[in-house]
Amino acid sequence: MAAESVSGAGNVPALVRAHAILDLVTKGETTPTVSELARQLELPKSTVHGLCTTMVNLGILVRRADNSFRIGPHVMRWSNAFVATADLVAEFTAIFDEIDVLTQETITLSVLEGAEVMYIACRNSTLPMGITFRIGMRLPAPFTATGKAILSTMPAKNVRAIMANRWPQPLTGNSVQDIDALLAELDETRSRGFSIDNGQVRDGMTCLGVPVRNSVNKVVAGVAVSFLSVDADQPSFNAVARNILRVADILSVRLGADVGAAGA
Repeated sequence: MAAESVSGAGNVPALVRAHAILDLVTKGETTPTVSELARQLELPKSTVHGLCTTMVNLGILVRRADNSFRIGPHVMRWSNAFVATADLVAEFTAIFDEIDVLTQETITLSVLEGAEVMYIACRNSTLPMGITFRIGMRLPAPFTATGKAILSTMPAKNVRAIMANRWPQPLTGNSVQDIDALLAELDETRSRGFSIDNGQVRDGMTCLGVPVRNSVNKVVAGVAVSFLSVDADQPSFNAVARNILRVADILSVRLGADVGAAGA
């Protein structure tokens, strides 16, 4: 995709190009080099080299030993500033200071960005889950509990449009295989009231997800609980499901949602 594809009066070309570079560095499955960035963005290597060097000097990028690039530490300052001022994250954090539920499980809060979810808050369990959720982490929405929860609130045609470009590489042997299988899961999610990731992100881990709504009944995020599948006997599973539904309701109410209307 060409970096010049972003148009609009008043845009500064260098900033547009830097923005495109950062997008590729954060979204890529590998750390790109100057040559790879230049090729994908259809820019001169000299231009990309100059921008990357400047961003390295500013701490926005880090140059690795193999001359590829990853996101630098300065970006986390911006991320932390955003998270610190977000009511959604603040309320999520406050809930677990005030109610004594799901104390042994991992709890995550994420938002949908295209075909991925991005984690914006998390409280990791002390138990060995095989995965540690981090703020800023991204995973394919079709495989995650929060992704399924959010997608379940959309018409099928919207879900198909989101997933139209490329089906993500499966993370486990349980990862949902295609759009039709996903849509069937979303139908079950709507009927059940919460989504289930049955080892689709990590073998041996089960996650349950519920959408979070704001004051205009718009879904703005998903909240999920993760636990070891071996602990998911039916009574425990039911208790965890009740509690994550409760957490989602409390969080939605604190954002101004009419939970009764949302469930109608």
